[in-house]
Amino acid sequence: MSLRPSVLALALLLAGGAARAQQAPPSAEQLDARLRAVEQRLGIAVNEDAVGLAALDARLKAIERRLAQGDAPAAVAASAPATAQSAASVSTLSVSADKGVSLKSPPEQGVELRFRGLVQADARSWLGDDALPQNDGFLLRRAQPTLEGSLGKLIGFRLMPELAGDSASISDAYIDLKFDPRATLRVGKFKAPVGLERLQSSGANTFVELGLSSELAPSRDLGVQLQGEFDGGALTYAAGVFNGAPDGRDGASANSDDAFEYAARVFWEPFRGADNAAAGLGVGLAASTGDVTGGGSAALPRYRTPGQAQFFGYRGAVQADGARRRIAPQAYWYHGPVGLLGEYVESSQDVRVGGTAARIDNRAWQLAASWVLTGEAASYRGTVKPDRPFTGDGLGAFELAARVGALSVDDQAFPLFADPASAARHVRAWTIGLNWYLTQNLKLMTNYSEADFDGGAPASDRETEKTLFTRAQVAF
Repeated sequence: MSLRPSVLALALLLAGGAARAQQAPPSAEQLDARLRAVEQRLGIAVNEDAVGLAALDARLKAIERRLAQGDAPAAVAASAPATAQSAASVSTLSVSADKGVSLKSPPEQGVELRFRGLVQADARSWLGDDALPQNDGFLLRRAQPTLEGSLGKLIGFRLMPELAGDSASISDAYIDLKFDPRATLRVGKFKAPVGLERLQSSGANTFVELGLSSELAPSRDLGVQLQGEFDGGALTYAAGVFNGAPDGRDGASANSDDAFEYAARVFWEPFRGADNAAAGLGVGLAASTGDVTGGGSAALPRYRTPGQAQFFGYRGAVQADGARRRIAPQAYWYHGPVGLLGEYVESSQDVRVGGTAARIDNRAWQLAASWVLTGEAASYRGTVKPDRPFTGDGLGAFELAARVGALSVDDQAFPLFADPASAARHVRAWTIGLNWYLTQNLKLMTNYSEADFDGGAPASDRETEKTLFTRAQVAF
């Protein structure tokens, strides 16, 4: 009886270098390693507890069944060693819906490259915008291909450009020196450790746009940060030195005022791993401090509504002139299909115009709730994974969300530092949303928001903002 070419390839793989070195046949451990390499390439799960000849026979039969399908021989032949090296040294390529495309070296080398991506396409409409007309339309909100991975056990990295908009830019570009899970040194451009919602992955955000408290927290900045975790990740910390970023914005690429900003955060999940409702509770505190001088958007903030329209900005002659301080208590709780997220951010800035100086203290808060109607688990760290995706026999997962929040500008800002005829003193906003997760990679979002203002118009209050935002998101 003749043997199929695929079986011959398997036989050559298992024989390895034995035919070339008869005086030193491969050990049982070496043959097992080669067999596991074949199983890994073919996607065959192995029962680690099964031993003996019966287990070996079952494994060989599983390989034969997979080879009989007709699409596996090329993978096996490609993994056959040309020299006497062990088959366990073969690199592996894997593709998964939640982890993207991954290329891994043999474990002893510790090299891994992962390619991931995020695309968000929005449609935006403003309702009843008679006094302050806005342009309805479509927007490519984010287009972020990401390359990340590790170069051995010590070095990790991430490179994420932003291709949406009129020009390309770099969102994340950093190197991690992973000395220990309790001490990793991060260098480059990344999210500053302050705002809870801002630290969440953009693809995992529950709403189309961030809440008002995130307007007072810095976004990405350039610097160096020491971070780590204890107790299996239940307690995490981060502390770093940065160029400095204004409220709600990225930091500049250069430190033009020759001053640094210092930021730190500690977050604790005291019941993590417990088998009760408290397991998803997390509480934290973040803060930043530093000096900043100068004017314009690189030094002073401009605050936006939930519809991303500016409602507060300083007069053109105003300069930052001294300390900038932030403090941000924060918490979340996730249990089953329910999630809650809340944070408060206070930001103070020394400013000057002419010979007059003042410290402006601004405050914002938000509380957001979500409920996965179809029963899947909600999470701060990732999107909902439907139990019955739309591509199968189901309709996917549906999530209902609501958020309330407010932002108050210090009364001392008016009228010298900000124009009360165009800059509002206070904004209150609420948002309701419905998210449809067709698969774990495709999410459709609809948000309706309203925002009411104190001031912000000549001799009156700025008109109520009403927006309807939708988004189609693909992430892998």
